[in-house]
Amino acid sequence: MDQAPRQARVVVIGAGIQGNSMAYHLAKLGWKDIVLLDKGPLPNPGGSTGHASNFLFPVDHSKEMTKFTQDSILQYKELGVFTESGGIEVARTPERVEELKRRLASATSWGEPAELLTPSQVKELIPFINQDIVLGGFYSPGVGVVDSLRAGTLMREEGERLGALTVLANTEVTGIGVKNGRIGSVETSRGRIDTEVIVVACGVWSPRIARMAGASIPLTPAVHQMIDVGPVPILAGTVGEIGYPIIRDVDTNMYERQHGSEFEVGSYAHRPILVDPDKIPSMEEAALSPTELPFTREDFDPQMEQALELFPEILGDERVGIKYAINGLLSLTPDGMPLLGESPQVRGLWSVAAVWVKEAPGIGRTMAEWMTDGTPEIDPHASDIARFYGHARTKAHIHARASEGYNKTYGIVHPAEQWLSNRDVRLSPFHAREKELGAVFIETAGWERPNWYESNAGLLDEYGDRVMPREAEWDRRWWSPIINAEHLALRERVGLIDLSAFALFDVTGPGALDLVQKVAVAQMDVPIGRVAYTSFLNAAGGVKADLTIMRLGPHHFRVVTGGITGQADRKWVRDHGPEDGSVEVTDLTSAWCTLGVWGPRARDLVQGMTQDDVSNEGFPFATCRWIDVGPVRVLASRISYVGELGWELHTPMEQGAKLWDTLWEAGAAHGVLPVGLGVYLTTGRLEKGYRAHGSELELEFDLVEAGMARPKVKDEEFVGRQAYLEQRNGSPAALLCTLIVDDHALTAGIKRYMLGREPILTRDGTPLVDRKGRRSYVTSAGSGPSVGKHILLAYLPPEHATPGAELAVEYFGDRYPVTVAVAGSTPLFDPENKRVKS
Repeated sequence: MDQAPRQARVVVIGAGIQGNSMAYHLAKLGWKDIVLLDKGPLPNPGGSTGHASNFLFPVDHSKEMTKFTQDSILQYKELGVFTESGGIEVARTPERVEELKRRLASATSWGEPAELLTPSQVKELIPFINQDIVLGGFYSPGVGVVDSLRAGTLMREEGERLGALTVLANTEVTGIGVKNGRIGSVETSRGRIDTEVIVVACGVWSPRIARMAGASIPLTPAVHQMIDVGPVPILAGTVGEIGYPIIRDVDTNMYERQHGSEFEVGSYAHRPILVDPDKIPSMEEAALSPTELPFTREDFDPQMEQALELFPEILGDERVGIKYAINGLLSLTPDGMPLLGESPQVRGLWSVAAVWVKEAPGIGRTMAEWMTDGTPEIDPHASDIARFYGHARTKAHIHARASEGYNKTYGIVHPAEQWLSNRDVRLSPFHAREKELGAVFIETAGWERPNWYESNAGLLDEYGDRVMPREAEWDRRWWSPIINAEHLALRERVGLIDLSAFALFDVTGPGALDLVQKVAVAQMDVPIGRVAYTSFLNAAGGVKADLTIMRLGPHHFRVVTGGITGQADRKWVRDHGPEDGSVEVTDLTSAWCTLGVWGPRARDLVQGMTQDDVSNEGFPFATCRWIDVGPVRVLASRISYVGELGWELHTPMEQGAKLWDTLWEAGAAHGVLPVGLGVYLTTGRLEKGYRAHGSELELEFDLVEAGMARPKVKDEEFVGRQAYLEQRNGSPAALLCTLIVDDHALTAGIKRYMLGREPILTRDGTPLVDRKGRRSYVTSAGSGPSVGKHILLAYLPPEHATPGAELAVEYFGDRYPVTVAVAGSTPLFDPENKRVKS
């Protein structure tokens, strides 16, 4: 075709495996007038798909990424392009042996077959490996290889067969038209295409394309080195592409795999080599392809020595030479996750970037469902491009985090591990005071947030063993018993908690009430001064958000939500609003700070600083209003996420330091102490059974299963209402339960403490599976110092969701006995909620 179509319903930019998957799934869902274009030739347009190693390991500690890969494997099998070979991650160190036990637990949680191997068992499967340096292995039989170029061709052919797809190879995008914040057209070397929807699926070039629309896709191209050697005599008799399991030599950040009579070695261990998207060579300039850059041998030599240690029979054979060696380009993001979803900057601009071959078809299906009716089967919230705030879109941040993360590709990464690069970007007005008190900070969406305070170390002696100390280094990494001491002190006194990382946005205007009613499950036509705790649902009744909304005026609502999901939540509200100008959605996050004041002495502290009546009668629970706290005017919201009397105090950012100082000075008489997020997000929350978005609340589970169904459903229509009604009228497939660990000391007398995502089993080790096929796993875990128990939350099939049921949790290869304490939302601590409502 010499000219591009003049109009299209959607233009997919990029014809690698991800772009092909997008066109394929959109066509299968009934979309027509799809244009798929690429500036390169087909079937190999020169992107990362063309040089990818093309193997798929399904198991990841992330449920989201595992599900994407599992779905992709099924699709590749349906297309007839997948060869199952099995795969082994080998351990060279004792630390890795322990990590492989954790990996096995994740495989059990996500329903993927796997087993641990001894060195001799590894040798049986791969006879040419050096068994002497292997301490064990993690075997995943579902691992295999795929012909991704052939898969892409079959996908395009199916789209064309359905009469839905026009394919334009050798077609360059030269511009994107945007009008009133929306996509309007694509300028190409074959002419202009009018369209309201663009899918950016062009990998390492994605930032360049997004920039044409005035948006950003925060990734950087980076080098991944790989070589092919051969012919290998001991592989010569293999029938087909692969006859032995693929090896991940994870302690050296490398992999090795057979490719017919050749042997491929890839490395993530070399120095981070980042490339500017604008400096990727063109097809004409490139010696091989734009993403196959010249090999820098000096970077690879140390890894070649390590590969030689593991495979001396192959790599030490003088007859085996290097046949192919490249610095191949792939995409890295600031947090290692893909970039999916509609841009929060430009409507109609969808990103499907930083996706590898192993998860591309699964992501393609998910994205097509998301674009079609907003109800993807797999929850992609951790990959939502809206998670990145402005600072995280800067080149400095992208490069710093990508460089830090690159060598962790196969790393042993703790669930609570913190990024070390590009810190101290977003600081609350309390930060200087917190540093003086020895705050140990963690980062959320760029904000520095105290996790605990070393100034509270003296509490350890006061509370003794009630702080539930942890012996194992892994269990106490990024943790301190001071957290539990702060928790116990908060239950007796009053604490200050920095909540400035909250995302705040106002919904105002004549249509404000209609809009919040439309997105919120809770009734929003409430008196001014009421605080509504509510969920947002998608059309299928999956939980999209979990937050509070204050009604500040007839046409004025303030949304308070988590920092991580703030931009996505604001986009959800904005996207469901009218376009007639009757509603404004205004981000206030950087203008306001928040200080939580909670504990049995919170009222004594606040009342002593204000003329306003803050008694239970004068200031009831779930209400908000403006009050004076000393010289500072604050918007006080009487709610609690820790199960204690108190308030969130919101004030303009520039008055925050004065607010802290005022409460700190007056609080001395009440035993005030600084309290970190370890209490707010974990211990206080879990003792009260409060659910958290991204842990208990996600698209895969509904409010009935979560124990959050309201007494009645409001009459007003809202997103997901019909599905919610159906869920309420049916029987839940699972119920969220609170479990307690009965015995922590199974291994050498050392007590172990689960951290989350571990599988829940019967006492004899059988995984629990509900009627929807979902496995039971720990959604949240943490100490309950006030109840003296380690608490786990997990969705259980109804037949196991009964108080007193005896189950088990798998942790580092051992099964620990647990008991169901509560089925539903009744808290272990203060079950009648007397403290929070006193």
